[in-house]
Amino acid sequence: MSEPQTYPSTNALLCSRLVDSEEETVDLALNLARNLRAGDLVLLNGALGSGKTFFARALIQSRLFEIGAWEDVPSPSFTLVQEYDLGTDALWHVDLYRLSGPDDIYELGLIDAFETAICLIEWPDRLGHLTPKNAITLKIRDKGETSRQFDFTFPDTDRGHLLAATMTGPPTP
Repeated sequence: MSEPQTYPSTNALLCSRLVDSEEETVDLALNLARNLRAGDLVLLNGALGSGKTFFARALIQSRLFEIGAWEDVPSPSFTLVQEYDLGTDALWHVDLYRLSGPDDIYELGLIDAFETAICLIEWPDRLGHLTPKNAITLKIRDKGETSRQFDFTFPDTDRGHLLAATMTGPPTP
């Protein structure tokens, strides 16, 4: 992965990585997963089939493994929200595809979860004006049968710098 670059006009740190296999995608998810805590939001962007749910599933399963737990991690496409107890933190996996707009966000309780849980949000464009400024944005682009381009944008904050730094090296053991 490239070193994080700060762009003054956006006040963001940008990191990119091209992965060529599902195993590399799992490693990337693992690196991010180990450093997330309550209040961290990851906005997962990409076309249908780009790998948003696969990435989220790998991240969630790695966190469950850390506490000695395992469970199936289904897509939240129909339930909208899947919540996981990670011991010290809660993790919400949210799919907003079927929502009609930002007003539906309040009914899900997502605004409170932004502060009390780790949130992985697919189709975050539905958040509209409710999109948190401190969110991590991940854009996944299909680059072939198994290749994907992962473009991370981290907030230019101490927390954002810490998370960006964890994503620039090889996977942590």
